[in-house]
Amino acid sequence: MPAKVPRNFRLLEELEKGEKGLGADGCSYGLTDGDDVMMCNWNATILGPPHSVHENRIYSLNIYCGDSYPDEPPSVQFTSRVNLPGVDQRTGKVELSKLQRVASWNRDFTMEKILIALREHMAHPSCRKLPQPPEGTNF
Repeated sequence: MPAKVPRNFRLLEELEKGEKGLGADGCSYGLTDGDDVMMCNWNATILGPPHSVHENRIYSLNIYCGDSYPDEPPSVQFTSRVNLPGVDQRTGKVELSKLQRVASWNRDFTMEKILIALREHMAHPSCRKLPQPPEGTNF
């Protein structure tokens, strides 16, 4: 059985990857406040996927990693308005169970994997042509 990486070590790995830009194309993330020693509050951006209504748009999100992350998923919320199934249209909160790639959460998943899943969701044939709120509007 492999060793269980402690929460803060895991978050430091994710922070380093995010800060060095080693993550997936079209997604970025980092700590909201560099003084957040518990590494709870993160911000992220997703570049809208090409060949969709999201192309050339930049979406901002907040991610909160609670004490039980990565055993439990973080909470994810768009701050930029977006019309997507699985995103609460009043608050921007993302229902991770609606994203196939991360629906069955396990501790090996990362914030980056969630962002990739959201970007893929935007590009899915059922979502890529959905009418979107005006660019630049926020929840």
